[in-house]
Amino acid sequence: MGAHMAQEREHGVDPEAAHAAQVRELAAAGVLRDPVWRAAFAAVPRHVFVPWFFTGRGAGHERLWGEDPDPARRARWLRGVYSDEPLATRLRDGELVSSSSQPSLMAKMLSALDVRDGHNVLEIGAGSGYNAALLCHRLGDGLVTTVDLDPDIAESARAHLAELGYHPVVIAGDGARGAPARAPFDRIIGTCSLPRIPHAWLGQCRPGARVLAPLSTGLIALRVRDADFAEGGFQHTPAYFVPLRGSGAAPGAPAGGIPYELLANERFQFMLLLTAGALHPREALDLWRREGRPARERFGVTVTRGGQWSWLDDPQGPYVWPLGESGQSG
Repeated sequence: MGAHMAQEREHGVDPEAAHAAQVRELAAAGVLRDPVWRAAFAAVPRHVFVPWFFTGRGAGHERLWGEDPDPARRARWLRGVYSDEPLATRLRDGELVSSSSQPSLMAKMLSALDVRDGHNVLEIGAGSGYNAALLCHRLGDGLVTTVDLDPDIAESARAHLAELGYHPVVIAGDGARGAPARAPFDRIIGTCSLPRIPHAWLGQCRPGARVLAPLSTGLIALRVRDADFAEGGFQHTPAYFVPLRGSGAAPGAPAGGIPYELLANERFQFMLLLTAGALHPREALDLWRREGRPARERFGVTVTRGGQWSWLDDPQGPYVWPLGESGQSG
């Protein structure tokens, strides 16, 4: 890609400058307060992991790529790569199956993961490999394992990582089953949306481990006590991810009787999805209003061998709901 990068500079788009500008923007936004993570973002260029991406939806999507013979389109590609936006990297029959997450959200999640030197980390959802590269820079290759269901995606991530000299363990497999041969883990991070927490993860964690994963439209941070129990609350940050494929769709939230302006309310949508199957929409609406339109941080999740529950304010009640059935693991 080096020859094309030189041509980009000739057309006023410098990849190194674009990368540096993004790091400055993320720092200015307050998401790179930890100098270790700022150094990681500065060391790992996103464009290596996103050689192409798609804009638009369905049959109307457009592919932008770094090897396009048109310098203007290459410039559009590079500007897109260094925007603070999620990028669609894999489509199948017009449906999104893999993406490169929004960099600012990645930074927030890595900070919330609370990684320490020597921690063994499992990532569920290898995607482009970009997040794994950041973890490798922070921890070293030997302490990072990343899993993706799709062998092509896993191999592509492996190749992108190797291009920059990173060699974590990349597994093509069922993310809900974790990576038992690489356990025990101190941290597990999910980069795909879950309907509930795969119980197998708990048994692969050390006591006191932290699990951070997208659930509903939020990020749940669980402390693992042992193979049979984990509990924790939601972060403030909204989070939208491609679902964990093979695990079954997250339970839908019926919208009957809910005013459109509330369905468009991001915080209410979070609660509606989190309690789907346990509360009727009108019940969810009444509770949401009665409790003062609760923010994400007031909700939490408990995971046991016997089941999984979401709750408001207190895991002992009075507002506790079973999470949806998990379906097939993926």
